[in-house]
Amino acid sequence: MSRIEVPDGTIVVYTDVMCGWSTVALHRFYRARHEAGLDDQLEVDLRLFLLEDVNRTPLTSSIIEPEKPVVGPLEPDLDITPWQGDLSAWPVTSLPANEAVHAARAQSPAAAEQLDMALRLAFWRDSRCVSMRHEILAIADGCEAVDTDELRAALDDGRARGPMMAQYLRDRDVVAGSPHFFLSDGSDQHNPGISFHQQGTTGAGFPVLDGDDPKAYDELVRRAA
Repeated sequence: MSRIEVPDGTIVVYTDVMCGWSTVALHRFYRARHEAGLDDQLEVDLRLFLLEDVNRTPLTSSIIEPEKPVVGPLEPDLDITPWQGDLSAWPVTSLPANEAVHAARAQSPAAAEQLDMALRLAFWRDSRCVSMRHEILAIADGCEAVDTDELRAALDDGRARGPMMAQYLRDRDVVAGSPHFFLSDGSDQHNPGISFHQQGTTGAGFPVLDGDDPKAYDELVRRAA
């Protein structure tokens, strides 16, 4: 049993904006929630699992790019593509983007969901440097549920950073990785429906998919509701 308290009508997801597995997972979860007619009844509480801190390494292209040929085909409509920009513009930290998502949550859960996915697609699909303030705010401008002026103020005075990091540091040892879903019935699932192993070392190898069951999200939504 987990030690994460989850209220009814909510599912808690520990994740990192620059995690490809969680980008696929959230896309599948939102789709399953929508197909179940539960968009207005099941709230997603996005919480930080900071990969760069857990792994004590920058999120470099040598780590992330080998994941794309494996992660991308799982959900082709995400249009995950190899990095198209100059490597000097690669965002080696996800902390500012994750902070923005947590700042947006103070506006509404919908604002956090929209901005989180928009930031993911900006990185995984559009090769944008989501560690930079002006990029984050430009991406927020395209999110209907996000008040960009309020987000700008929150980023500039840092009001979301402290609570976000306190929550991350408190729960880090309970979380298996990104993504990790926690339900109100006390159950939890790490990377639902997917199993893989690493061929070679991180940064000098690549992930190998062992199994994939997208239908796992139908059951996850049913139980969470």
